[in-house]
Amino acid sequence: MDRRSFVLSVAGLTATSIISGCKGRQVAHVLDDHDPDMVGSHTAGAETWKPLIDESVGKLLGRQMHQIQTVSHQGDPGAVSCVKHVCFLGVENKSIEEVGDFKEQIYEQIDAMVNSSETFRMISRRFVEAGLREAHIAPSDLFVPANQRMFAAVMEQMQQPFDYLLFAKITSGTTSSNKNDYQRDYLLTLEMVNLYDGSYDKESATIRKGYHKSALGKLKHY
Repeated sequence: MDRRSFVLSVAGLTATSIISGCKGRQVAHVLDDHDPDMVGSHTAGAETWKPLIDESVGKLLGRQMHQIQTVSHQGDPGAVSCVKHVCFLGVENKSIEEVGDFKEQIYEQIDAMVNSSETFRMISRRFVEAGLREAHIAPSDLFVPANQRMFAAVMEQMQQPFDYLLFAKITSGTTSSNKNDYQRDYLLTLEMVNLYDGSYDKESATIRKGYHKSALGKLKHY
């Protein structure tokens, strides 16, 4: 083998070795119930959304249940035993981040928490979506009384009457200390509207999260 062929051969083997050495492999493991949630290094994840849902839903339902009990003590004995039906209009993302598949997770977790209470029950999402299509109404239009009455009539025709409308919204605020470090505040807000008297209740929860970029350019979280 001549010198030129030898050099090219060695160079090719070296390049192949470098490429093979740089190529990583992905592994995974199942988290047990006692394992903490992993913390997202670039965006919010389970460590953010689960506590926000638990706090906001818990406070909102607790306050509404107290109000229902107060009304029952004032002369309506059946108010407590009567299950209140909730029409959940979905999760609106107004944050700087793409929520991705967590948007569905947030919806399902809120739905599950409401259904686990003794006082409230969710209307099936499939009926809600069908009712909106039938009434030709967007969720944001339901704050108009005429649209609200039209939607309620459609749902009654589908044998799915409800007592409350429920809206969820995600927002965020970002504070930068320098080009490598910033804080992001995540806010989950729930809005509940009583269909019969128009009364309005609102609850929110917030989590602050810090992001820090190392000298190597990788984003870290704290």
